[in-house]
Amino acid sequence: MKEDIFDRLMRLPVLRIFEPFYKKHKEVLLYLLFGGLTTVVSIVSFALLVQVGLNELVANVISWVLAVLFAYVTNRTWVFASKADTRAGVVREMASFFGGRVATLLVEEGLLAVFITWLGLAAVPVKVVAQVVVIVLNYVISKFFVFK
Repeated sequence: MKEDIFDRLMRLPVLRIFEPFYKKHKEVLLYLLFGGLTTVVSIVSFALLVQVGLNELVANVISWVLAVLFAYVTNRTWVFASKADTRAGVVREMASFFGGRVATLLVEEGLLAVFITWLGLAAVPVKVVAQVVVIVLNYVISKFFVFK
């Protein structure tokens, strides 16, 4: 497997003691890192859009698009080190990635509709909890269906 920037970072003297753990759990650690960053993209863009007066469900769809684009690039490049190298392979991979994300978007939209719209709970805390559910589902979909 080709060495990436994270492999090189782990060889720094201050991080070298963690290298065996990193090598053993690299995929999950990188997924958590980029899943966390994807969540930040999603929550920050959602909060900003709600702040300027956009409806929560519309803001969620826009924040979802931004987050999924970020997630696809990072998952393809670093987390699962995609092997798709033909145009058809990349298109197939991208379609399954986005399809899986649409499925989890529907789950998330349902959670937001129930807890924000129907029950009147605060938007951002509900969004944070929904993101935990989405991260787990997205890992399973990516690991076993998209980047297999």
